[in-house]
Amino acid sequence: MAFDWPVVGTLEVGGVRLGFREAGDPAGTPMVLLHGSGSSTRTWDRFAPRLSAAGHRVIALDLRGHATSARPGDYALTAIRDDVLGLLTTLDLRDAVLIGHSVGGHAALAAARHAPERISRLVLEDLAAPPRQAVSAKGINPLQLLAGVAGILTVRRDYHLRALASILRQLTRPDLDWWARLGEVRQPTLILSGGPASCIPPQRLADVTAAMPDARLTTIPVGHRVHSLAPDRFATEVLAFLTEPAYL
Repeated sequence: MAFDWPVVGTLEVGGVRLGFREAGDPAGTPMVLLHGSGSSTRTWDRFAPRLSAAGHRVIALDLRGHATSARPGDYALTAIRDDVLGLLTTLDLRDAVLIGHSVGGHAALAAARHAPERISRLVLEDLAAPPRQAVSAKGINPLQLLAGVAGILTVRRDYHLRALASILRQLTRPDLDWWARLGEVRQPTLILSGGPASCIPPQRLADVTAAMPDARLTTIPVGHRVHSLAPDRFATEVLAFLTEPAYL
């Protein structure tokens, strides 16, 4: 059953219309939910009520090119990051927790580097971490990645195909600078891996965790869409993390 979000609205960031949904206590800690490519805010319908029941303010964003957000044609990862930063600024969110799946995790991590004063914690679910070097024939299978990230074989398409192609193209390129800057992320971070069945190599996420000052890795071996395929375990892990003390 679909969750009945109390607030469904839009905001404009840099001339781009972005759709969002909101629930929970307006005075609670802001939880910003960022979906993966090919998905939408509705992917959080089972998780949002758990956060709301715990007293949090829950805000889910439709990424540009997806669902209720505009299709501007520019789908640079930096533009998606700036949309997240614009959301935080427009709604004046502080001490926010960013919870991102796949490319949503990539955007959350980038936003945390650029606006650390607004972001208190990160949850990165099967983070779309770029490779350090060109992927060999034994690396990520492009078809597996497409199916895993977008779920296009089983759901109605509600995104701009150009957005999906652009995001996947960028995320499969080596990015040494991205890896070099992981040490700048100071927020306590929970990284969730979908295990061997995922299109994101578990070892890559282990390497990301090791490169960050205050990160820990948990594996839930169900594949790329952990929050959908193991919703109870996902919610339990995240809610427990949110109550842990910060040490840095």
